[in-house]
Amino acid sequence: MTSLYTEEILPSAEETRDSAEYRVIDGQLERKKRPALIRGLNWNYNHELKNVFKGAANAASVGQGDFRKFYLGLLKKGMRPEMAGLTLARKIAAIALKIWKKGESFDAEHLKSQAA
Repeated sequence: MTSLYTEEILPSAEETRDSAEYRVIDGQLERKKRPALIRGLNWNYNHELKNVFKGAANAASVGQGDFRKFYLGLLKKGMRPEMAGLTLARKIAAIALKIWKKGESFDAEHLKSQAA
């Protein structure tokens, strides 16, 4: 008589995994896929600074000048308004960082789109 607990140990049993990496779907045990990478800001980002750049982008998108032209150019390319606003906020943040780091003055050339 054999025991219910007697099983043959496979040579590949050296690899161990956390039980949280598995799930049961339709009665079958499957490994979970890797979680999607989260893009954007960290969990500990500066909320006030984010709001500053979002506010600057909102004001620039309705005002006059180079930032408005940049925003309208994004819309003309077919970008959704909320994504165009986000892109403008990121562009303003990148320009602010560049000006701060290098001590340069603002130049509208900073708004030129880069080839992706």
